[in-house]
Amino acid sequence: MTQTAPTKPLRPDDEQERFASLDPRTGEVVAHHPVHGEAEVRAAVESGRVAAAFWADLGFDGRKARLDAWRKLLVRRLAEFQALISAETGKSADDARTELALVVDHLHWAARQAPKTLGRRKVKPGMLMYNHAATLEYRPLGVVGVIGPWNYPAFTPMGSIAYALAAGNAVVFKPSEYTPGVGVFLADTFAEAVPEYPVFQVVTGFGETGAALCTSGVDKLAFTGSTSTGRKVMAACAATLTPVLVECGGKDPLIVAEDADVAAAADGAVWGGLFNAGQTCAGVERVYVADAVYDEFVRIVVEKAGKLKPGGEPGADFGPITMPRQVEVIRSHVADALERGGRAVVGGLESIRPPYVGPVVLVDVPEDSTAVTEETFGPTLVVSRVADADEAVRRANSLPYGLGATVFSRNRGEELAAGLRCGMVSVNSVLAYASVPGLPFGGVGDSGFGRIHGEDGLREFAYAHAVTRKRFAAALDPMTYDRGPRTIKHVLRLVKVLYGR
Repeated sequence: MTQTAPTKPLRPDDEQERFASLDPRTGEVVAHHPVHGEAEVRAAVESGRVAAAFWADLGFDGRKARLDAWRKLLVRRLAEFQALISAETGKSADDARTELALVVDHLHWAARQAPKTLGRRKVKPGMLMYNHAATLEYRPLGVVGVIGPWNYPAFTPMGSIAYALAAGNAVVFKPSEYTPGVGVFLADTFAEAVPEYPVFQVVTGFGETGAALCTSGVDKLAFTGSTSTGRKVMAACAATLTPVLVECGGKDPLIVAEDADVAAAADGAVWGGLFNAGQTCAGVERVYVADAVYDEFVRIVVEKAGKLKPGGEPGADFGPITMPRQVEVIRSHVADALERGGRAVVGGLESIRPPYVGPVVLVDVPEDSTAVTEETFGPTLVVSRVADADEAVRRANSLPYGLGATVFSRNRGEELAAGLRCGMVSVNSVLAYASVPGLPFGGVGDSGFGRIHGEDGLREFAYAHAVTRKRFAAALDPMTYDRGPRTIKHVLRLVKVLYGR
């Protein structure tokens, strides 16, 4: 049964407008959730301010104890959480379990690493301020708003939520209207670990709810979604100078060099492009293969991809397209590639049977086809022959996107990675960077800016607070009108001796 977009039914006897989240595999209702309006969003942010003061006062150790308790609770309820993710997204149980394993790992890292990354530390005062002590610490912003996507409804927003909480902030989270239950589950379990104040709240609804969060007075807004929506979020936040973290889409390339392990590269391309039905912002969409290994690579990809089947049953390799209107985007990209002279070596237009799309592998596609230039977000791969890996790098850098990339090469992996204009590169594997909690995740260009994960992700949700303290009087003090006429002369002489050689 084809899923329709979530609707907003309002019954006269209802006190609040509600909407249904649907299982994209069957169209059945998973649950109903309220449509929160501007007043309710603002109320959540205001109550979050009181909660933020409580949460910040706990200090790093106090917050870590609470975050550890939340993590352990999530682990105990993993089966329940996995079933909910599968129901709202349609993804397979194993894909949902993988997502949750990453959630737990990142939550553990953020809570443990926050004191070292954000805590007060000494800073060398330098030549002129040698008589001062200097310290630096990173303080929480206050209340952070998070707008999350539906494709990884737990892992992706938790890259902001967990790190913002570890940094000492309260959080108001607006999940996708396709996966509201996942957001509610996260907030409800957190409230069991932290019952005193509403440190982590969820508001549910549609685009209007997200827009209300942008203008609600949050101290920072973290958004994950399309580039076009990201621009609207930035414009809304600009009116109040609300800082933003924007993680948008990608058209991520995979490069297969002449010296690559071709079988491993083919396996990586198939998994990186097709898992979760291709609904991955940093998933593989473009593949550039050196001429010397192209034919072998395509042969293996065809063999592997041709065996994969979508479906809602437990044995399916991947699930449906969660957002119904995305099916038409996939169809238009495949059609454009074929009309422009491309060939489908696996699947084709007949593979598109909503809500499912089977694997589609395209070759000989012109570089200006929408299948190459625009994010498809489906189980498709465009494989292109290039003269060598250096040409592959040039083509990979030709689009305004710059999220992630993959390189397969036995001897030139790091060299080729260095030439790629993007936020992250995985060498001889696919998407490994997303699984390393200590590495920042984010892009450049049309893929957005700011970082989640890692030390950079913690600092995104804090502001630098610098302090100097005078310890004793300086022999030379140029920063006073009481300085003698020879003071600056002595200071410049010292500068020349120390730094002029």
